[in-house]
Amino acid sequence: MAVERIGSILKHLAPGSSLNNIQSKNPDDIVITLAIRTPLTKAKKGGFKDSSLEYMLYALLKEVRERSNLDPGLVEDVCLGNVSDGKAAYKVRAASLAAGFPNTAAASSVNRFCSSGLKATADIANSITNDVISIGIALGAENMTIGGDKLDQPFDEAVTSQSQEAEDCMQPMGWTSENVSKDFGVNRDVMDQFAAESFQKAEAAKNAGWFADEIVPIKTKIQGPDGEWKEVTLTEDEGIRPGTTYEGLAKIRSAFPQWGGCTTGGNASQITDGAAAVLLMKRSTAIKLGQPIVAKYVGSTVSGLAPRIMGIGPSVAIPKLLTTYNISLNDVDVVEINEAFASMGVYCRDKLGLTSEKMNPRGGAIALGHPLGATGIRQIVTGLSELRRTKKKILVTSMCIGTGQGMAGLFVNEQV
Repeated sequence: MAVERIGSILKHLAPGSSLNNIQSKNPDDIVITLAIRTPLTKAKKGGFKDSSLEYMLYALLKEVRERSNLDPGLVEDVCLGNVSDGKAAYKVRAASLAAGFPNTAAASSVNRFCSSGLKATADIANSITNDVISIGIALGAENMTIGGDKLDQPFDEAVTSQSQEAEDCMQPMGWTSENVSKDFGVNRDVMDQFAAESFQKAEAAKNAGWFADEIVPIKTKIQGPDGEWKEVTLTEDEGIRPGTTYEGLAKIRSAFPQWGGCTTGGNASQITDGAAAVLLMKRSTAIKLGQPIVAKYVGSTVSGLAPRIMGIGPSVAIPKLLTTYNISLNDVDVVEINEAFASMGVYCRDKLGLTSEKMNPRGGAIALGHPLGATGIRQIVTGLSELRRTKKKILVTSMCIGTGQGMAGLFVNEQV
């Protein structure tokens, strides 16, 4: 018995043992059995411009039900990450019922800004871990055609007068991008180079058909300039701009000259409509039900930082996540970081020492678009698809969060 105990301790302390533990397979593991998303379309002028949030949710949940071949009565909770719609909880409940999930499946919405989708994933996973539910769906969706995250009015002076950082929470995101640029010397030139590479990677991925297994076709209706309505089937992302070059982006004027001259419409994330979803349960449940195990959800974490430089959140959240599981970025195959702005993308890339091949290999939000509440899950769906293609294992996703936070998640591909 003593010898076995010593052997167990030595194995735990051996180099690489933490990575082995992460990749091990246990009945209580939280696993993803389906990971899909809608095409991402241009807000106000793209394929979803005339679609409501509840319709996008309904259409995607219907795909989840049909593609999973799972008895919908087994789903106990649906959690939606959404930023700009105060009635999102009503809408996701109605959408789940319309999509064929019975009234025994509860529904709710959460808002942690750009990481809302990852927050929804973590909440469903934690509920399953704690045996609150057995099976749940995490969604992320945003109808940015109708709304964004802009404040309607200033905060109460009784709050802002107590702390400069409290007042900084009101800074528009473009302002925080310029702060990152100024504070850390991320200039316009390197930002445009980063953005051009994002577009080029996304274009190459699209041309190679790499998005095909993550995007599900969505039928909807769109109104033309003549007022006539027609039914369309959306099949691909609209934000990718073929032939984008650094030289072309360098000609675009500054979007926020009042705060700085580096952030432009070409090197910042696009305003986008779209949704993404993952189906979660324990490994033992998936095996019992014959569900395909796509990936293992290992865990996630959040971190705080100064609101005025909120964009660099991944640079603090990712190290915290890796420390929690005692692994390093050398153990990670793909890192999906939300490209809210090129300034923060460049900073996080350089601070973490990431290569272009490892970080956002299919491009990021600058090229694909950033439907706020959806991106946290969109990155999971895209990252897992890339791992399947390359037959690699470990995925880290991370988002910056308005008001100065970062969130990161850790996943293991099981379809190798």
